[in-house]
Amino acid sequence: MAPTPSTGPPQATTDAPPDRQALVAAARDVAQEAARCAAAAERERRLAPDVVKAAVAAGFARHLVPAAHGGTEGTFLELGRAVSAVGEGCAATAWCVSLAAHVGRMAAHLPLEGRREVWAEGPDAFLVASLTPLGTARPVPGGHRLSGTWRYVSAIDHADWALLAANPPAGSGPAGAPRVFAVPRGAWRTEDTWHNVGMAATGSHSVTVEDVFVPQARSVSREDLFTGRGAVDVAPRLAVPMQGTTMMFAAPALGAAKGALAAWRRHAERKIRAAARNPAPALPGMPSFNRVTWDVTLTRSAGEIDAAELLLERAARNADESGHGLTPARTMRGWRDCAMATDLLVGVANRLFRGVGTTGQSTAEPVQRFWRDVNSMAGHQGLQVESAATAYAYQSLGF
Repeated sequence: MAPTPSTGPPQATTDAPPDRQALVAAARDVAQEAARCAAAAERERRLAPDVVKAAVAAGFARHLVPAAHGGTEGTFLELGRAVSAVGEGCAATAWCVSLAAHVGRMAAHLPLEGRREVWAEGPDAFLVASLTPLGTARPVPGGHRLSGTWRYVSAIDHADWALLAANPPAGSGPAGAPRVFAVPRGAWRTEDTWHNVGMAATGSHSVTVEDVFVPQARSVSREDLFTGRGAVDVAPRLAVPMQGTTMMFAAPALGAAKGALAAWRRHAERKIRAAARNPAPALPGMPSFNRVTWDVTLTRSAGEIDAAELLLERAARNADESGHGLTPARTMRGWRDCAMATDLLVGVANRLFRGVGTTGQSTAEPVQRFWRDVNSMAGHQGLQVESAATAYAYQSLGF
């Protein structure tokens, strides 16, 4: 149901809602359905429609939508836990629902009229985005004419709206700065370009827009979006700077590492029990089955997953508690924490893939899928330690 229109701007909610864990509970069911469909989704290179419907019904799309537009206006902490839960079943699904939720927050930066249009049918509109200004936006009376092609737009096959960044035409002068435009489904053409070895099911295809008029109310300065200045009449935590929300990319990796460890444990338990029942003769100088190797793999992997989770939850709480007041120092620390957590999770995925052995590396086993997906996610610029380190060190040292 669409929210009742008001004559003035919606009133911001000042206090964060309690962490009810409702989304987390619903995410468990989404994870089961996503895991069941994961192999087929990889082959099709897109999420199953029923999985997306389940995620929307669970509340992912509306979770960071302002309450004035019918949304949950929830917390980053609850969202991160729910995304991680989905990631235990399928990392690609977790990635897509995480981005959809966070793009809802981004859309809250649009002018009021534009927000009303995006959520005219209710807060469960499924949103996707490409914030790299690859298009061109030509100013015209009442708005802009948008053209361009944007690559790697995850879950585009399921999107109702896309936020796409574009530059003004060359020679626009000092006033010309990149803007982000909300474009409805039907205004773009999807090009089948996603054939990656990792995160195959995200369907991160290319999107082309050809000379489409976008009214001024459906655009926002890219700088205002990244700094949080555009969201002036919503809950403070929805106006957090973009670097303070890097957990949107890292939480799926946390879930994937947990899923990989669970799959590894099932494999390891079978191996350990079989070795106990049928101890083979030892080779000279070498035991036939080294239980310590399995114990260390379990212990190190579980411990590093816990450490990564603590870092990501601190980053989420930081964003929830700070909002407009998130300082540059805390913003860069949050980015650093997400990148470091992801680096830990890559190490876990690599160890489990190596340790599961030849039989566990079959395409029928999930460890290899989680391994590919975690390494693929870690390639995102927002999660690379080098990028985060440069930003953190510059902020920390002052030069």
